[in-house]
Amino acid sequence: MHIHILGICGTFMGGIAVIAKQAGHRVTGCDANVYPPMSTQLEAQGIELIQGFGAEQIELDPDVYVIGNVVTRGKQPLMEAILDRGLPYISGPQWLYENVLRDKWVLAVAGTHGKTTTSGMLAWILEDAGLNPGYLVGGVPRNFGVSARLTESPFFVIEADEYDTAFFDKRSKFVHYRPRTAVLNNLEYDHADIFPDLAAIETQFHHLVRTVPGNGLIVANGREASLERVLARGCWTPVERFGSPSFQPSPTCGGGQGGGWQAVAQGPNAFDVLFDGRLQGRVEWELLGEHNRMNALAALAAARHAGVPVKAAIEALGRFQNVKRRLELRGEVRGITVYDDFAHHPTAIETTLAGLRAKVDGDRILAVLEPRSNTMKLGTMKAQLPDSLQGADLVFCYAGGVDWDVAGALAPLGDKAVVRQELDALIEAIARAARSGDHVLIMSNGGFGGIHDKLLARLAA
Repeated sequence: MHIHILGICGTFMGGIAVIAKQAGHRVTGCDANVYPPMSTQLEAQGIELIQGFGAEQIELDPDVYVIGNVVTRGKQPLMEAILDRGLPYISGPQWLYENVLRDKWVLAVAGTHGKTTTSGMLAWILEDAGLNPGYLVGGVPRNFGVSARLTESPFFVIEADEYDTAFFDKRSKFVHYRPRTAVLNNLEYDHADIFPDLAAIETQFHHLVRTVPGNGLIVANGREASLERVLARGCWTPVERFGSPSFQPSPTCGGGQGGGWQAVAQGPNAFDVLFDGRLQGRVEWELLGEHNRMNALAALAAARHAGVPVKAAIEALGRFQNVKRRLELRGEVRGITVYDDFAHHPTAIETTLAGLRAKVDGDRILAVLEPRSNTMKLGTMKAQLPDSLQGADLVFCYAGGVDWDVAGALAPLGDKAVVRQELDALIEAIARAARSGDHVLIMSNGGFGGIHDKLLARLAA
């Protein structure tokens, strides 16, 4: 089969392209921005890429067009030509289910935060146990080196995004996956461009819960009242919770079971794992922070459901290398260390800073932020930014991509906040402020104009 993918350079659609190619299909695709690293990865797989959405691509005559959610009505001539001619098209998530996931034991990881890291952990635990899972995650786990793969294994790990499916299907992507094991990592308000409030997202999570079979398992964060509301709307599947509940779980949603999964920190790089109050073992690893301990508990619970003994899973986590762009060290110049992180939601910013603080103790942290996500560009969470950045000693924010008053929003931080409209000016301000022993934490869900290498070069100069 020949499939042509519209929006192929997004992380999710690029992963579908790789999986389709491994399944033996001919794969071509187009996007508005065809450039490295995704273009390089896809071309290395023998996938032909086309710049733009020109209607002339109809001449490729594929068997089906797979549509990414970057495609909208009236903006891409190719999509209009497909509709005008009545040609076959399908969304990425639906194609993935019908052609790959239908016959798999799907382990889906959903949540506002930690999906990519937890999916990477889970895939690695299954891999380390010899189960050879297929997977599709929103980043590159360093244990694997690629973001997606297809195998003969019955197990498939997928990062289950709540973002909408396509312009013609406004359900969340994860509704298509029909998991047997579903991780509900956490749930906060996000994606202000498509969801009016938290309740609307909770409804989508409830739709996901309704698809999990009775012989499956739901692994839920016990600290999240929002997830408890989701489960209370209807739950027909056993539930295991992780983290200490801050409320009394409903007895109809697995609330009467032991104490679930818990982590007890034993220093910054180790923690004990307890299940229903019984010690299972100690994880010793390179990751930092309470949020990663919670991610690990979710992965352990899901892997146990797939048949991996807890002791073996704990040992595997000791060999887990985090996903790229999660407190990833980018370089050190003149005693100044530069990190890259994907954090873009206030909660993720706060927890990432807390994790780095646990590592560096009293050293200065210079937080560098690009408010780039759709939610951030709308200014929906600007009031939460000052509190989320309190853990930094200095804050540098790029205001070139937003329409709201960034300096005004960060005013509660006083003199420790620096805002610039131009990237070069921001880099200069960071370079002038940084001194030996500092840790520069750059946070964005995009490329941030190549700031990492530019800053390292400026520091070296």
